[in-house]
Amino acid sequence: MSLTLETSTTAVDRVKVDLLAVPVFADRRLGPGADVVDRALGGVLAEFMAETGFEGKRGETLPVPTRGRLGAKAVVLVGVGEQDRIDAEAMRRAGAAVARRATKVARVATTLLDAAPESLDPEVAAQALGEGVRLGAYQFLGYKSDANPSKLSKVTVLVGRANAKVRDALARGARVAEAVVWARDLVNEPAAAKSPDDIAKLARRMARASGLAVTVLSGEQLVRERLGGVLGVGQGSARPPRFVRLAYEPARPKGTVAFVGKGVVFDSGGLSIKTATGMETMKTDMSGAAAVLAAMSALRDLGVRVRVLGYVPLVENMPSGTAIRPGDVLRIRNGKTVEVLNTDAEGRLILADALSMATEAKPAAIVDLATLTGACMVALGDKVAGLMGNHEGWVAQVRDAAGRAGESVWPLPLPDEYRKLLDSEIADVRNIATSSYGGALTAGIFLKEFVADVPWAHLDIAGPARASGDDGYVTKGGTGFGVRTLIELARTFEKP
Repeated sequence: MSLTLETSTTAVDRVKVDLLAVPVFADRRLGPGADVVDRALGGVLAEFMAETGFEGKRGETLPVPTRGRLGAKAVVLVGVGEQDRIDAEAMRRAGAAVARRATKVARVATTLLDAAPESLDPEVAAQALGEGVRLGAYQFLGYKSDANPSKLSKVTVLVGRANAKVRDALARGARVAEAVVWARDLVNEPAAAKSPDDIAKLARRMARASGLAVTVLSGEQLVRERLGGVLGVGQGSARPPRFVRLAYEPARPKGTVAFVGKGVVFDSGGLSIKTATGMETMKTDMSGAAAVLAAMSALRDLGVRVRVLGYVPLVENMPSGTAIRPGDVLRIRNGKTVEVLNTDAEGRLILADALSMATEAKPAAIVDLATLTGACMVALGDKVAGLMGNHEGWVAQVRDAAGRAGESVWPLPLPDEYRKLLDSEIADVRNIATSSYGGALTAGIFLKEFVADVPWAHLDIAGPARASGDDGYVTKGGTGFGVRTLIELARTFEKP
């Protein structure tokens, strides 16, 4: 969908739109713009809210008849909660609430930005509002025969006076959200429509449009590049693997950071096959790859000053007569051998190759994203990503960026004493631990084997990469989790 966001100094009672969205604080206290609406309607809002049970809680909305007394054709009250507790996340959710309410109209105006307390930076608030509106408007309808797409095409944010920084922040939020939408679309696409080659071609087109250098490795190139993990996992599928390398090269960069994303376009488990229900959502097992590609697509537009390298291994994990077997040994790019004792622990095998290649480029730091373990969901649920790494300062920088971006992560340890659980009888390391506990941690310890001494952080996004239902600006299905964190990390990068 095409959605424009803009700012305007037009008075609330004079703006000509289909819908005017105004904030109401907790306990039904009228926010900026809502007081103007109340006066225009003869002071009836308090009684109307009481009759309908509307309290001004976060995410609540209430349509109000305007009786033709305003420039706007209709009004919707948007609950934002306690004013002194409004933060960037509250602005995102408020923006999303407006977008969800406005699917049947084209033009909307809102005074939500003026509801932010003085303690919240206006630029932070504007970016968050822009993100929320665009993400709240998201729909994936390509396969719906009865699709009913939103008509929303323009959202005008009403401000007391023109402010170029606020306007730019609103546009920045919209651009970040567009990258998230790009990732959501790719994750939601059925696996049949996104083979490794399909995604590689999509990455080429995106790179050309985004000013990125791109290389796609396939066939004998993968062999020459010693990508044993990618080749091993991909050998069971009729759709052969690919490996995508991207580079964003700004003038006079202030450092180099590498992004690595797991790209398993469909995961059957291989010969260690999953259950039928376990496969239902496995088209989303390339969410880490989607996040890396999407984030890199926005770097030039956002004026990022750090050099960013992207590494995206793309495979399909299938059972067949050519599939890798439990007990087989793979040699990873850095020379280490891996005994594969469970073919459903495949993501770490392709990440091992990608991390090895990223390490060779000698970046200042690396971060990888992967829908890696169900064990992380057991530990943290489906809304929080696990964060691990080998460098406290870098892990803290990733966590801070995620916090500013509004994506929940939680640090987990990589205990040295657990390394022995990965000892193999015949190879350097096994791909699963000898213990059934701490699976997210032992997976992280496995990945640590392939980053040498480069500062590295690992995000296990198995939970938040997919939503089981609509929640605020998140829509059921692929969430695009990690895109905002990567962009914020690149925008604010400091060498660890």
